[in-house]
Amino acid sequence: MSDLDLLTQSLARSVKHWRAVRGFTLDVLAARAGVSRGMLIQIEQARTNPSLGTVVKIGDALGVSITTLLDYEQGPRVRVVPAEQAVRLWHTDAGSYNLLLAGAEAPGPLEMWQWRLMPGERSDSDPHPAGTVELLHVTEGELTLTVDGTEYRVPAGASASFEADIAHTYGNTGERPMRMIMAVSVPPVR
Repeated sequence: MSDLDLLTQSLARSVKHWRAVRGFTLDVLAARAGVSRGMLIQIEQARTNPSLGTVVKIGDALGVSITTLLDYEQGPRVRVVPAEQAVRLWHTDAGSYNLLLAGAEAPGPLEMWQWRLMPGERSDSDPHPAGTVELLHVTEGELTLTVDGTEYRVPAGASASFEADIAHTYGNTGERPMRMIMAVSVPPVR
């Protein structure tokens, strides 16, 4: 079985599990996530590989991190994630990608990401739930961060934080790859 098949099956189990924990019907989750009922059925039956945006929307609607959606079986208090088990959820042919390094519930979803953006590439993000905060630290190159239409340059060695409940974009307008580590904190579902 391929890694993608394992990921699809884990996502299917987790969405069903967390939907039941929250007491959401398919229709309620579909409305909260802005995802069609048919898509949710396909995800829960492990018949589709949804986009990163769809997985984020479902996680936000359920109030759980992507890490939790990909592995709802909680382990010991300390969880070490070997490098080869980091999950790549987005990539381009040019070599841009992101890696979900680790995640926890504290008290809402808390995720740590590694990103690489190649020159000329960008990744747009829909607004997250109110109260979501992102922290990032650029380790190489320069990030062009656009939040609510305003561009911010974040060079290597610099960090930034922002409220992520508005549209935002990570871009690389430079001539060399950009690398960053990012943490995302989403408030718990009330």
